[in-house]
Amino acid sequence: MVTRRLSREEGHKRKFLTVIDGSPECGRAVAYAAGRAARSNGVVVLLFVIEPGEFQHWLGVEEIMRAEAREEAEARLATYAEEARLRFGVDPECVIREGRLAEEINAVIDGDGDIAILVLAASTETDGPGPLISSLAGKSGTTFHIPVTIIPGTMSDDDILGVT
Repeated sequence: MVTRRLSREEGHKRKFLTVIDGSPECGRAVAYAAGRAARSNGVVVLLFVIEPGEFQHWLGVEEIMRAEAREEAEARLATYAEEARLRFGVDPECVIREGRLAEEINAVIDGDGDIAILVLAASTETDGPGPLISSLAGKSGTTFHIPVTIIPGTMSDDDILGVT
């Protein structure tokens, strides 16, 4: 079921969703999304997904690993949120979810009718577009009910800021 988008209705702001995955290219997606949000009076949503399968141990070990993964997620989100604040003057919403990446992206989109665009960035590596885009593109049946913007890995910060 497609959730109705509300971002263009009165009292709502267009939100740009980016996925923080630790790859070098996710910073480019944040820069683009934050620049667009700043220029359009929008909001950036930073999403970190903790994948399942990392906690398949005894209960005590599982709890420690889950807490460590959450701390890492909070630290990464804080870093990118601070960059968005300092460089673009936008205060991002930070979301941490546990689950399968595509499912959690869709759940966040479905749960927030103001999210209008998913922003991803491609890698500059010759072996493919990067782990995030590869994982999403490789899953048959993965669809998003909003436009997806993919920032080329070869774009400089100046190029990104010029097109926002």
